[in-house]
Amino acid sequence: MVRVTEAAALAAARWMGKGDAVASDKAAVTAMRATLNSIPFSGKIALGEAAAGEAEELFTGEKVGSGGRNDVELIVDALECTRSVAFGRTNAMSVVAIAPGGSFFCPPSRYLEKLAVGPEAAGVTGLDLSVRQNLENLAEARGYRLSDLTVVILDRERHAGLIDQVRKTGARIHLIPDGDVAAAIAAATPGTGIDVLMGTGSSGAGVLAAAALRCIGGEIQTRMAPIDQHESDQLKNREHVDLKRIYRTADLVRGDNVMFAATGVTDGDVLNGVLYRSNGATTHSMVLRSKTGTRRLIVTDHFFEENPIY
Repeated sequence: MVRVTEAAALAAARWMGKGDAVASDKAAVTAMRATLNSIPFSGKIALGEAAAGEAEELFTGEKVGSGGRNDVELIVDALECTRSVAFGRTNAMSVVAIAPGGSFFCPPSRYLEKLAVGPEAAGVTGLDLSVRQNLENLAEARGYRLSDLTVVILDRERHAGLIDQVRKTGARIHLIPDGDVAAAIAAATPGTGIDVLMGTGSSGAGVLAAAALRCIGGEIQTRMAPIDQHESDQLKNREHVDLKRIYRTADLVRGDNVMFAATGVTDGDVLNGVLYRSNGATTHSMVLRSKTGTRRLIVTDHFFEENPIY
């Protein structure tokens, strides 16, 4: 799987700062799909770049792999943070989560309200608590003063109220333009300087973050967040949809056999981006596995004359 994310990252990174988010995403998608189809396994995209009929490659429901006995499903984001690449910003990654069939729950809403914390705060924070109560509980669990906590929030107009509430507690805020998958991982990783992710972001990123946290501990809580009244009415008319329900890590990623791989495209909170050299490039990747709890950080030197796929 790390070969998959490396290929996508190397393809996308060529477009850094060129202002073309579409081209960078297409390059990543094409490279990821080609590499997936070179691997001897039978996979199905549980959540992809778009719904079937809306994308030509890596769409939800597409079968990937060259065939084999391993029957798995995948959540993919060939380029998480396309705008970050287009404008040379942080936290762009290529990401894949893989697990046995039926492991992933993909909420039907486009966006989710999210709260992600590390292992020591799992169980003492939640979306059913106020912002202040969550931060007070988190500070106590981590042994911090409340004013020492750092909350990461996507820089969006919809978060103006949340930002105001956090500021009133005295906690610090790290606003990011994109990249809440990396931010959720950072919140559960010691030494990153990030203590909690709060706010609303895409559903796909929420499930990918849940896959990562299923491997390394910590917890993400989510709740469907319709973008407008039309989507809210559509969701209410669907069977078994409860807009008030809180979906935790184990609800989004079932079982104990999931792997998560990511390769940095641009420098970010958990991974460095692609660094080009005269004869190749260096990538920084992370591979996580739930069964063992291992966290592998992989630095790879690629030599393009010997690896024409890149």
